[in-house]
Amino acid sequence: MKKNSKLMKGVAVAAIAAMSMGMLAGCGGSKDASSDAAQDGKVYKVGVVQLVQHGALDQANQGMIDGLKDNGYEEGKNLQINQQNAQGDQSNLQGIAQQFLADEVDIILSISTPATQVMATATEDIPIVGTAITSFELAGLVESDEAPGTNVTGTHDMSPVAEQIDLLLQVVPDAKTVGTIYSSSEKNSQVQVGILKEVAAEKGLTVVERTISSVNDIQQAAQSLVGEVDAIWLPTDNTVASAMPQVVGVTDENGIVTVCGEESMVYAGGTITYGINFYQIGYDAGVMAAKILNGESVPAEMPIQGPTDLNLVINPDAVKTLGLEIPADLMEQATLTTDEAK
Repeated sequence: MKKNSKLMKGVAVAAIAAMSMGMLAGCGGSKDASSDAAQDGKVYKVGVVQLVQHGALDQANQGMIDGLKDNGYEEGKNLQINQQNAQGDQSNLQGIAQQFLADEVDIILSISTPATQVMATATEDIPIVGTAITSFELAGLVESDEAPGTNVTGTHDMSPVAEQIDLLLQVVPDAKTVGTIYSSSEKNSQVQVGILKEVAAEKGLTVVERTISSVNDIQQAAQSLVGEVDAIWLPTDNTVASAMPQVVGVTDENGIVTVCGEESMVYAGGTITYGINFYQIGYDAGVMAAKILNGESVPAEMPIQGPTDLNLVINPDAVKTLGLEIPADLMEQATLTTDEAK
């Protein structure tokens, strides 16, 4: 786990007044969320659903669990956690949602846009805290980011697309054409690519798109961009992120820079990113979940939160393979994937 991720573990929520609800009767005085959670005697059922396994979502998952733990809710003490991974299958998500309903979980933690959409369709009553979601509003999960108005809240993972394209132009200054690969079924990816087109138009760049329906399409999509593009920009697309080796197998061989939407994709072989830390947004979502469990707030009244910092990450191995000249100031600022494990 990265050093900046570990620093997040010192975060704590502010002290709250003792609740007068029946389950807390007899616990007088003012104490923090951790104290309330430890003393109310209840074991809370938490359903955790992740769309697919890859670095970014794995980090968000761990962040959520740590955010809960640091605020008084820990498995084996007052939490019973049901961890589920849909392996990228929509029908699996449906089954997981029904399992959570049958188990009468107290809260659902959902990781990714598709997972959260399925959970929200399945229940309007159980609180849902989502993360790794590009736009809660455009995904139809909330009425607005400021006032969700539903049983869903959480943290978004909107990439700083404009800054990433600026980074691309620093690394490939003569670039005229930018390729992108994304899943046609992922709303979050469509949103990001829409922003890419706007940014590219402002900078006089041409965008060449390739859409995929599964990981089986990725290698062919990447290969089809060879000779057509000067560099590739990849959104925080779950399907693409889960198959970075296939992308990199093509781009490295053909000398194509990949600017990624987030850092785990660079650790998986991409070239460079200026992006968000998924552990952090997961941790922040875990803190929000703790506030819901201790009765401090409800999803409908909890504004959607975004990343609080961005990280420049460079893969020196990819840089060497591609024969790139990275500006010295970028190298000085960056975290390198070859650094000691974070």
